[in-house]
Amino acid sequence: MKNCYDRDMRRKSHLGKHCGKMGRGYIVDDTVEVYLSKLCEQQSDNVTGLVIGQSSTQRDIVVMVCRTPPRDEPLVGTGKCLDKEWISEHARQVSRMLPGGLFVLGVFVIIDADNKDTLASLRQLAFAVQCLIVSERLWNSEDDEVIDWLTLHINPKSRNCRTFNIKDPKSLAKPADWKYQSGVCSSWSTITCSLNVDLLVALRDNRACSKTMENCLKEGLKVWARQIENAVCLIEGIPLPDDAELTAGQKRNMRQMLTAQLLVAPEQQHRLRDVVQQCGGSLSVRGSIHSRAYLHNNKPKAKLAERLLKRDVISTMVTRVQMLLDEFLPVENEGKGVRKKKQGTEQFCLPHRVFCPAKVSGTLCVCDHQFNDEDPSEVIDRLKEMLDIDTEDQDLDTKQEIVAEIIGSGQPPEATAENVEEQKPKRSNYIGVAMGTAAALLATAVSMFYLNDI
Repeated sequence: MKNCYDRDMRRKSHLGKHCGKMGRGYIVDDTVEVYLSKLCEQQSDNVTGLVIGQSSTQRDIVVMVCRTPPRDEPLVGTGKCLDKEWISEHARQVSRMLPGGLFVLGVFVIIDADNKDTLASLRQLAFAVQCLIVSERLWNSEDDEVIDWLTLHINPKSRNCRTFNIKDPKSLAKPADWKYQSGVCSSWSTITCSLNVDLLVALRDNRACSKTMENCLKEGLKVWARQIENAVCLIEGIPLPDDAELTAGQKRNMRQMLTAQLLVAPEQQHRLRDVVQQCGGSLSVRGSIHSRAYLHNNKPKAKLAERLLKRDVISTMVTRVQMLLDEFLPVENEGKGVRKKKQGTEQFCLPHRVFCPAKVSGTLCVCDHQFNDEDPSEVIDRLKEMLDIDTEDQDLDTKQEIVAEIIGSGQPPEATAENVEEQKPKRSNYIGVAMGTAAALLATAVSMFYLNDI
């Protein structure tokens, strides 16, 4: 299988000879070829996985692929059918581990089956995976964004690369051009930002029900996400025009490290209405988060940098909150819809962000979100299981965010001018939930409070 695969991979015009006019182009890091070759050597039936990279208007850039881990207990009777539910969940988890600029672009399958028999299954899989990923996004798509979704089918005879219009369920498969290149992201630029989060959500009734808190928190996050999207972005301290080239005046293929600042203002339509509100409690989110985005080296514009950075800010916040809800606020069994109430404030620490080098050359990193009580080995295990990355303790970058601490008094720290202006992540992350008949609407960032009936 290996010889057939390698021979086919190097025939760059393979798709052109068999499929006529080329569709979308994909420039692929040559480490992907090595990885796929190793998977083919294993000769396992029905190997599936995800394609990860960055889209641009001209072409997509693939920086890595990762196989979907097998189920602990394989489904009975599926045969060679693709497990859409399992692969989609894998894609959801992987999306949470990708910093700004990196996205799941599509899926691949290595299976000894005819392309015609596999195409329909790949089509269904592509739409299922993309639908689940999008369901967790709180940012809005732009009109000029790429809507093609990649499917890559490899068998002993050939490799078939096709795309689907993900906005059109009836769209036909289009051939795509898949070409390998060395060091495709070795000179990508990096833009970073540290943001102080100060979010308050009102709980509309007195019941400390986890479902009520989850719904209210998600609504609050939607408002906050709009504020982030509308924030003013300063790159190296100045606002740049949307079409400004970040690499202008720089040497070709020179990697840049840029620092950004987001100036966030409350939404005008909510400001007056939310000054006073009758509620059963409040939920406060406070702290400082580190965000980063990677930019391709093909004359990246300031608009792209701002868009990718803001999306990373939103995504990492949503991920942390959702992880905490899944971990500490499970939906109660029927008939147990009210949590035991306590006086005062209950606090929870949100997970902090940890970075790790990706499998490609250059400075690209992936990330994970680690709870305070987790050992680094658990992060390493998740990186291996989800992204198939082998790493060690010393490879983990844990210095970008300070681990959250529970405050003994049960009250969040007061925000001062000094720590608001500070761009380094000096504040702990926590969420607080307050339950009371008329809880005060004050806010601050990344951890969780719980004020119960007074």
